[in-house]
Amino acid sequence: MPQPYSMVGMKSASDLYADAERAALQRVKEGKALRLSPVAKVEGDEATMWLYDAIGSWFGIDPAEFAREVAALDAKVIHLRVNSPGGVVTDAEAMQTALQQHPAKVIAHIDGWAASAATTVSLGADEIEMSDGAWWMIHNAWGVAIGGAEDMLSMADILEKMNANIAADYIRKTGASAEQVKQWMDAETWFTAAEALEHGFADRIYKADGGDTAEKDQKKTKKSEKSASNTGEVDTARAVRARAIALAEAGY
Repeated sequence: MPQPYSMVGMKSASDLYADAERAALQRVKEGKALRLSPVAKVEGDEATMWLYDAIGSWFGIDPAEFAREVAALDAKVIHLRVNSPGGVVTDAEAMQTALQQHPAKVIAHIDGWAASAATTVSLGADEIEMSDGAWWMIHNAWGVAIGGAEDMLSMADILEKMNANIAADYIRKTGASAEQVKQWMDAETWFTAAEALEHGFADRIYKADGGDTAEKDQKKTKKSEKSASNTGEVDTARAVRARAIALAEAGY
């Protein structure tokens, strides 16, 4: 069962973002670039991009550079390698759009973690594959406001609208109810690869031995249907499987 960050020993979203900022400032001290450009490599008809830093135009991956890199890729398949603590949600939305509007098939590979806004970028892919030990984290938008009561109320209104946009993406991908997604976001929930697959955030799990969890789960479903037929529950089992197939065909 997916757990809030406090129950799995993980840092909060704000802690992750602060860590990324400190890393960026350390790069400056070492004479390196404050912002990291997205790295892309093309081999034949396939291209690979690495999203291995925070997301944001102040430090980390610049969405403008990311969008230009994506648009310039001449490939039929784009592999997006993700290992990111997240960042600025509006920048992530721009990066998601860049992926969605590219004619290539986009596959997001969650190599280590996709936290916060990194999940928004990942949802711009046609398929999401998670490494067996990877993590997926979702939460509500947060921000900083300075001013009077009206300023605070205005910020709260903006955050609520951002939450609605973020939740809509998760609902489209997973087919989960709005109530369920809200519970996950309110709790700042971390999903293991298996949990992300179970709840529809991931399409399959990569394992070094070549095993495919998605295929194994399909076999388990068939066994469950056979068992259900012996107990008079076959109709329910078939309905569950039919819904899963319908969601898969619809791209969820």
